[in-house]
Amino acid sequence: MQFSENWLRTMVNPDMGSDALAHLLTMSGLEVEETETVAPPFTNVVVASVVSLEKHPNADRLNVCQVDAGTGQLLTIVCGAPNVRAGMKVACAKAGAILPPGVDGKPFEIKVGELRGVQSQGMLCSARELKLSEDHAGLMDLPSDAPIGTSIRDYLDLDDIKFTIKLTPNKADCLSVLGVAREVAALTGAALHVPSAKQVPVTLSDVLPVKVSAPDLCGRFAGRVIRGVNAKAPTPDWMKQRLERAGQRPISALVDISNYVMLELGQPSHVFDLDKLSGGIEVRWGKEGETIKLLNGNTVNVDPWIGVIATTDEPPILESLAGIMGGDATSVSLDTQNIYLEAAFWWPSAIQGRARRFNFSTDAAHRFERGVDFGTTLAHLERITDLIVTICGGQVGPVDDQIINLPTRPAVKLRTARAVKVIGVPLTDAQIADIFNRLGLEFTQEADGFLVKPPTYRFDIEIEEDLIEEVARVYGFENIPALPPVAASAMRILPENTRSLFKVRRQMADLDYQEVLNYSFVEAAWEIDFANNSNPIKVQNPIASHMSVMRSNLIASLVANARYNLNRKISRVRIFEIASIYLRDESIQDGGLTVAGYNEPKKCAGLAYGPQADEQWGQATRQVDFFDVKADIELLFAPKVLRFSKVEHPALHPGRSAKIECEGNVVGFLGELHPALQQKYDLPLAPVVFELDAAALQAVDVPVFQEIPKFQAVTRDLALLVNQSVSVQNVLDVFNQECRTNPACQHVQAIVLFDEYRGKGLQTNEKSLAFRCTLQDTQSTLQDEVVEAAIAALLAAAQTQCDAKLRS
Repeated sequence: MQFSENWLRTMVNPDMGSDALAHLLTMSGLEVEETETVAPPFTNVVVASVVSLEKHPNADRLNVCQVDAGTGQLLTIVCGAPNVRAGMKVACAKAGAILPPGVDGKPFEIKVGELRGVQSQGMLCSARELKLSEDHAGLMDLPSDAPIGTSIRDYLDLDDIKFTIKLTPNKADCLSVLGVAREVAALTGAALHVPSAKQVPVTLSDVLPVKVSAPDLCGRFAGRVIRGVNAKAPTPDWMKQRLERAGQRPISALVDISNYVMLELGQPSHVFDLDKLSGGIEVRWGKEGETIKLLNGNTVNVDPWIGVIATTDEPPILESLAGIMGGDATSVSLDTQNIYLEAAFWWPSAIQGRARRFNFSTDAAHRFERGVDFGTTLAHLERITDLIVTICGGQVGPVDDQIINLPTRPAVKLRTARAVKVIGVPLTDAQIADIFNRLGLEFTQEADGFLVKPPTYRFDIEIEEDLIEEVARVYGFENIPALPPVAASAMRILPENTRSLFKVRRQMADLDYQEVLNYSFVEAAWEIDFANNSNPIKVQNPIASHMSVMRSNLIASLVANARYNLNRKISRVRIFEIASIYLRDESIQDGGLTVAGYNEPKKCAGLAYGPQADEQWGQATRQVDFFDVKADIELLFAPKVLRFSKVEHPALHPGRSAKIECEGNVVGFLGELHPALQQKYDLPLAPVVFELDAAALQAVDVPVFQEIPKFQAVTRDLALLVNQSVSVQNVLDVFNQECRTNPACQHVQAIVLFDEYRGKGLQTNEKSLAFRCTLQDTQSTLQDEVVEAAIAALLAAAQTQCDAKLRS
């Protein structure tokens, strides 16, 4: 919301400066993002009149002007502007003037000098040279009654300040200058002057037939016919000035008046060209197959989710998207003579999300989807009518006001004791009553508090907490003392078997991964590619068309991050993300942190791409592979032992992927990206990706005391020949089972694979696996026969269950 301070002060004028006013608004919840003067600093620029001019004797495109700048004598100024003429009122920078910085960033000083042999005693300025706009087609053409010699800053009020306020969605009542003025009046106690409009005499009996067929779309519809308007009438300078300083571009008188009243009072309206309307109009929901060409030039399709204003002809013609934007077919132009002026109350729920569906936003939709005052629709319509008749003339018809379905505003109870407890200040009933009076809230005082009836322009007051917030805002957040908590705070010991996600992040960072943060909504195509999910959870109101579904895995986002970095010449990427994924799950019930039918588990996902290590002299450069990332995952879970086994996953390479099990539970997956996805997403190499359950990462074993062995460990190597279809994990599973069940293997401490061989000397379908077995007894030195018995037991188990043979 942007507006001019001077405009605001016509409604409320507190005794405080601009900075203090901005601070007051910010501390009351209306954050002032920026304040800036209308024009940058410049000096010695005045209103002047071009008395006469003649062609420059030595230049075809220059004129020598005699200018009256109020100094008592005419100034000779050489000017090359194409629109300069005798009798013209202009902005004149006299000798010694300092103009705003140019392209070089330095202020520009005007000096007496010669141009092609003719002395020039100043400069006639365009709006661009004074940094008032980008218009540099010619000189500023000031009104004929502009007083000569007056500072241009005073004449154009260029020391005015533009306020830009960042409003929260609940403060729709402040989407107008009047709304902000109400706040200032309540906060300061200054008098509020509401713009009033005289009721224009009705001189016509014409009424346009209007039928409202959708009470859940339109709660109130008011309109009137005005004939004989002069659409070519110029918009008054004061109105154009206020519009420009509110960020609006003046277009034409009829459009400008509608925009002005919207900014002034918060009531969007629409002006139809009556001669382009045939018959009556109907307010209804759209129908499948209907289209409309909008004022912005777009042609859009509507359906029963979109409200429209249509003609009652057969076939009907759509004239407007209800509460969003008018149609091109009935738009006003400079040739318009008769108009239909409309102001309505559209239900917020019927407008929300509709404009975003068409990938644009309008000031009207921004207001209607938050709630517009439905109690003053007629007063605002009269205000617009008054301005149209005053500026454009015309004959006015009666108002057709149809009240169909207005919101009911039940009274809200505020308990004084509750307000005191929440705010932390011993407020009295008298203080609260005074705040309500300043806010213009009707209330009835009761024994334990107040019963407040929300005004028609306050859609944010529905429960007791809303009223408590109003009391705190007006009382002043700065006036609430900072006190220590009443309840005793105690340091609670975290459970020893759980580590925080912060520690997991630190450990990932120690493993040389950088954390990324991504949106939870992604492209629907990603869900099909990376999860084979053809029925993802759809976002009803997506912020962008390519962010329309909730992600069910984190891998797709990491691949997108990798592509982004590769496109910027980053050849080594190691990233991770810890976030929720979103799954359908009918077993989930509504709870404090859950939504029925949806599961939101947290995952930790990572991606490694490019060289295994940064280029260096100490080791040869090689690409990261499956086993590098597998080692990282094992470090994350250590000292727990993980089991890796083959898995089929739509995002992973069929032969280079594995599911990860910990203590009998599947906790994630790991593998290279599928070749088809590598090609589709234009990756030169296949990244290695993984996704783990965050809960499994957080669960750790409580430390257990173990006696330090006093006796030396013994190692034995065991080389086995197995069929190539037998996985290493299968052999390790057999060994582990034997160690748990066979007393002969009770001293085996660890078994690790240290070599795999295929090729010369072996059968085509054979491979050699070499395992190193570590044995140790904490009570005595192991004897050879004990060691040999353990190795024999392991070999026998491998021969029986894996058809293994001892390699000679």
